[in-house]
Formats: sequence, C-alpha cells, structure tokens
Amino acid sequence: MTTSTSSSTQWSPDQIADQTGRTALITGANSGIGLETARWLATHGARVILAGRTQAKLDEAVASITRAVPAALLDTLVLDLSDLSSIRDAAAPIAASGTLDLLVNNAGVMNLPERRTAKDGFEMTFGTNHLGHFALTAQLMPAIRRSARARIVTVSAIAGTWPSGRLVDLQSERRYRPMGAYAKSKRANIVFTEHLAQHLAGTNIEAVVVHPGSAMTGLQQHSQGAIAKRLSRVMERFLMGSADGAAWPSLYAATSDSVRSGQFIGPAGRVQTSGTPRPVRIPRGADSAAETDRLWSESERLTGVAFPL
Repeated sequence: MTTSTSSSTQWSPDQIADQTGRTALITGANSGIGLETARWLATHGARVILAGRTQAKLDEAVASITRAVPAALLDTLVLDLSDLSSIRDAAAPIAASGTLDLLVNNAGVMNLPERRTAKDGFEMTFGTNHLGHFALTAQLMPAIRRSARARIVTVSAIAGTWPSGRLVDLQSERRYRPMGAYAKSKRANIVFTEHLAQHLAGTNIEAVVVHPGSAMTGLQQHSQGAIAKRLSRVMERFLMGSADGAAWPSLYAATSDSVRSGQFIGPAGRVQTSGTPRPVRIPRGADSAAETDRLWSESERLTGVAFPL
C-alpha cells in the first residue's frame, strides 16, 4: 500500500484530461466540495450524476453548474445516506443496467451537538459518513464492474488521523463527543478504502481516499454558540481554503493517471490545509489486516449488506 509523502508537481483542475464518455456519481453534490467536484468534472466532459437528499437542492445545483457549463451532462439522484432503504432504492436501477466509471463518496455530516440516531438506528455521523457509503458502494459494484477503468474515491478528513478516531465504540454508545464521532467515521473511510484497494488489486477498479484540507462548507453548519461562530469566522479567514480549492484532492484522485490504488491524497500546503494535491501518509494501522477485517465484518453486520469482492 502506497504511503509516499513526496510532493507532486503543481496541479490544478485545468489539467484534468477529457472525461467525455465517462459517468461519475457524486454524493453530497448539491453544495460545497461535492458541487465543485461535479462542476469541474462536467466542465471536462463527464456525465455527472448529482446525488443529494432533496430534489429541490439538486435542481439548484444543476442550475448553478449549467450557468457555468451550458453543455454540462447532468442527472440527479435523490439519496439519503442515513437511510438504508433510500440507498437501496437509489442504487438499484444503476446497478441493474448502468455503467459507473467514477464514484465519489463525498457527502458527510459533522459536529452534531447531540447524539442522534438515523432511521435504521445508527449513530448519525458514523452511519452517514461510513455505513451509508459502505452500503452504497457495495450495491453499485455491478455498475462499477461494467466500466473498463473505474475508480472509487472516498472523502475522509484530517480528523481521520487523530487518536480520537480509534475504531472502538463505533456507535458512540458509551460516550458521545461530536468531533470524536466524526473522527471515527473519517478513519473508517480510510480503513474502508485500504481494504477495497487490497481486494481489488489486479482488477479494473481502483480505490483512493482523500482529505480535502480545511474549507468552510456546509459541514460547519452545526457549530453552536457565539464563541464557536466567531472561531469559525477566524478560521475561515486565516486557516481555511475555499470549497473550490478543497475539491482539488478529490478531482486529482478521480482523474490523474499518477494516482495509484490505495493512496491517501491530501493538499501539500502548510499543515495540509490547502495546496496542490499529493500522496500523504496513511495513519498507522489503517491498512492492517486486523483493523480492516474487523471494520468490514461489523459494517456488513450493521448494514445487512454483503459486499461483493
């Protein structure tokens, strides 16, 4: 598994090769990083399926992209990653007859002030960020396998490297801490991708995980209180990049021929908050057989979805 930290040359989305004939599905594509990822892929000719929770917000996203890219090839897919029945209904027609060249598991929730459970009883942060994408990816595999050259990109975060992200008490049943739950879900994204990459080696499918650095997006909507809101404004001004720049690691991972399955891609700037994308170090133990097997078994048990590897 590649863990190189060597810098890539300067890269920007203008360098993306022609994507004509390729179909991409992006979760959380109605705003923030997902919207920017969709816009750039559409700019370079891909047919893009924008997935999100409400048709109204997806329609707004389509209108936004079409204003910038009048010839964009866009479809929408209503999908709630916190609801296994919604995932099943959304994936079924694509799996039955579609071809998917690129899946970007981008959607997420963060910093919910209190522990909440989703429809299926999962803790909302871990359930949405990891279990939802696990179930979606599994059920889209028939369409992904039809591609001559497919890539699965899963968006993690710097939080996935934190000690608080240890994969214990996955549902935060013993103790709930908003950022601890988020860190666990984001480490799970990394471990999930490493397992995928190992088991898909030698096939037409690659699996890559990214972290976007730091940007002010919809994920910060749950910040509570005057102090937290002031801190968010300070961070936005001095530490964080834009949603456009934060989409660069996803776009690089999705389109660059330099990327290898199993890599962890992040920005190369100071403390990895922004900058040109490059391979960064995978957290210690995230590609170990013990950790990947344990998470995989538990994810299959919780979702009731057998992943066809």
